[in-house]
Amino acid sequence: MIEPQRDELLACLSVTRWADALSGRAYATLLELERAAVSAGTPLTPAEIDEALAAHPRIGERREGDDAEARFSRTEQRSSASPDEALAARLAELNAAYEERFGRVFLIRAAGRSREEIVGEIERRLENDDVAELAEVADQLRGIALLRLRATYGEEAA
Repeated sequence: MIEPQRDELLACLSVTRWADALSGRAYATLLELERAAVSAGTPLTPAEIDEALAAHPRIGERREGDDAEARFSRTEQRSSASPDEALAARLAELNAAYEERFGRVFLIRAAGRSREEIVGEIERRLENDDVAELAEVADQLRGIALLRLRATYGEEAA
């Protein structure tokens, strides 16, 4: 049985309503928890998206601290690290353009993606309208939450 704790859930997706909906219950399998997590996280309101994004650093920047959220973030962004200074400058430029366009940090599931892929995704998403982009951000948040749930509870379910 998996009995997720509220603080562990908030490290997966920093949305109070979502964590409250999932905590205090027992799940027979990780799949059952994942299904409940997606259900509770669909939809995420614009305010909940802002709440969640407050816990995420910009792509290419490190979140300081030793809490679970900071450890997850550092691990997830590890694959997108690159010594290419021109690419790092382009990423910073696109982060700024995204923030100016949408008024929030760019969020993407960075785990397993190269910096080049991330730059391509920012360029593509800068073409989205506000509604489409909000939907993409919510989808990315749910995807990140699922990866973090698997990292947190995967062994317990095995």
